[in-house]
Amino acid sequence: MMRNFWKMLIVAAALAVSAVSSAQTLPDVTVEDSRGKEIAVRSLLTGRPMIISYWSIACKPCIQELNAINDVIDEWREEADFDVVAVSVDDIRLVAGARAKASALGWDFTCVYDPNQDLKRAMNVNLTPQSFVVDADGKIVFSHTGYTPGSEELLFEKILEITETADGND
Repeated sequence: MMRNFWKMLIVAAALAVSAVSSAQTLPDVTVEDSRGKEIAVRSLLTGRPMIISYWSIACKPCIQELNAINDVIDEWREEADFDVVAVSVDDIRLVAGARAKASALGWDFTCVYDPNQDLKRAMNVNLTPQSFVVDADGKIVFSHTGYTPGSEELLFEKILEITETADGND
């Protein structure tokens, strides 16, 4: 009886992993740019891989992660050509504060705002910080939830993996 339980658990875990690792792509929804203009999320694709990091003004680990990325982004860009997009999930009441916070922090990457949380829902984000690595075609290849100092390196390792793979296919 216990053996069947473990077999079922292993099968369920394998199905969950395959569902997560299947070719989920960047959804076709709109967000707001820094001026409040609606833009299509897919317009953020530039033919380069990207890190997408969800944050809110009340989430200290989110801001720590984005500050850590900002601190090393120039070094990382010497090794790989990629983009970073910070997605604020603050609602309509707090979006002005989120814009001001992002501006004050001087992040050297694109910031977009999801006040209706359409993108958050479409990408099944339940907790922040949550970060994704997306390949040049918009396929989500990695997801990470939470932040501890140094965990931003995981995101960069995934960027390096997909840029090396892309370079190897040329």
